[in-house]
Amino acid sequence: MAFLGTLCFLLFCTTLAGHFSHLLGVPAVIGEIIVGVVVGPAILNLVQLNTLVNTFSEIGVVILMFIGGLESNLQLLKKYLRPAIIVAIIGVIFPVVIMGGVSLIFKFTPFEALFIGVIFSATSVSISVEVLKEFKTLDTKEGATILGAAVADDIIGVILLSIMISMMGSKETTNIGIVLLEQIAFFAGVYLLFRFIAPLLMSLSNHLLMAVSPAIMSMIICLGMAWLANLVGLSGAIGAFFAGIAVAQTDYQKQVDTNIEPVGYTLFIPIFFVSVGLNMTFQGVWESLPFIITMTLLGVLTKLFGCGLGAKLNGFSNSSNYLVGAGMISRGEMALITAQIGFSAHLLSSEYYSDIILVIILITIIAPFMLKQAIKNMPNKEESIVV
Repeated sequence: MAFLGTLCFLLFCTTLAGHFSHLLGVPAVIGEIIVGVVVGPAILNLVQLNTLVNTFSEIGVVILMFIGGLESNLQLLKKYLRPAIIVAIIGVIFPVVIMGGVSLIFKFTPFEALFIGVIFSATSVSISVEVLKEFKTLDTKEGATILGAAVADDIIGVILLSIMISMMGSKETTNIGIVLLEQIAFFAGVYLLFRFIAPLLMSLSNHLLMAVSPAIMSMIICLGMAWLANLVGLSGAIGAFFAGIAVAQTDYQKQVDTNIEPVGYTLFIPIFFVSVGLNMTFQGVWESLPFIITMTLLGVLTKLFGCGLGAKLNGFSNSSNYLVGAGMISRGEMALITAQIGFSAHLLSSEYYSDIILVIILITIIAPFMLKQAIKNMPNKEESIVV
């Protein structure tokens, strides 16, 4: 029962932090992440990232991405699929080559350096989704490109990680062919979900004698897709995102959005953002400061310019290029998961693991500031919005 007190305390703190963030003109997620830094092991050590907090955090990111899918425009995502793929590919190449190369200067082995590049190749779009929603730019060509590119570079990152684990000859070795087949099967399932499964289940829910049964059925679809995505080595957030898009194509989109958004934002989603800060620790930071500062700067710049270049190659304006690049900076849970898997598979020594985690957290804190600034710098935001 002690967890209820912890939950109460965190929700109280995040509510105040969100309030003052808005007063200061800062994205609310920044205040929530800072709450995690202050009350967690980094400063006051009042709250630790235990199993229950972690579970609530995982549910939070799943619901957040489901809501992101619900509020996305499928036609817009299809229209900007090609730019998204190009943005994703260049956005993976830049961190792998540049951050991996610079890691060699800090005396990492070539294999460790390559793995560091892979860690920072994946974008965690969940935080970007929250900022885009807050500033009403999720349903724009830039928003669609960011969402599509984040899904694509997640898949690329999983494949690269699988290859590296296989090269290590670890007990956790995964056959890359099997991984690809499983992911192809997953996306075939996504197609079936869009065409048949989601419309059928949502229609059936309307005949069930339960309060808000369409919302309950939508959560069944959401959690089921998140579980399946995780089963094939992808982030559960991707499965939830596609579940949201599928439900959005039915007649129940508004009803589901109205019922699910309060559930997410009153409990689970704030805990997800707090958990990002709870991962931070300043232990041994002074000895590793040059590495941490260098990799944080490169983590921001490789996505900003790499993904911005991908947008430029597709004819986007300079302000749109910057917005797409800024939207792809955040690493968050995807980088944390990749680092943890790689650490468990002995791709990275324990000596540098905490430094990498700190860099991920710092980049994740910086990203919403840059995305907000990019949105405000758009000369004529209305032109990007599809009504």
